[in-house]
Amino acid sequence: MKLLYAVIGGLAATAAMAFLYLLSYVTHRVMKVTRILGTMLMNRTQPDGSLSEATNTKGYGTVAHYLVGIIFALFYIALWHSDVGLINASWGFLFGLAHGLIAMFIWYLFFMVHPKPPLIALRTYLTTLVFAHIVFGLVLTYTVYLLAKPDYPFWSLY
Repeated sequence: MKLLYAVIGGLAATAAMAFLYLLSYVTHRVMKVTRILGTMLMNRTQPDGSLSEATNTKGYGTVAHYLVGIIFALFYIALWHSDVGLINASWGFLFGLAHGLIAMFIWYLFFMVHPKPPLIALRTYLTTLVFAHIVFGLVLTYTVYLLAKPDYPFWSLY
């Protein structure tokens, strides 16, 4: 059952991060995680430093991002199962914040070791990822809360 919760919650929470595409459109900054991830995983940074437009690059990035979302959902559920925190908004926020800081560090390392990373505003991108992962944490937590039906309110502070 916990694996099913991780898959459903991970997919929902990763999908919620799609607001980065809207943010990218509004700010005219590159924040399209799946395209950045696909471009880097497939080593397809364009000669001018831009992202690949190839359909399969976007596909690889999307699949990789959703798989990572499910893996992180498994970590959240393992923590809850080990009595670390509750399935509520407060803990979803805290887990999302911690997750965002970890993601920021991993992405920073990925950009540093990649032979030809795309040219993006890295500081802005990494900072935005922290907020995106807080959204991930809250959506994942709420999804698992709805599935698990614990006997306390989602908006509780403890």
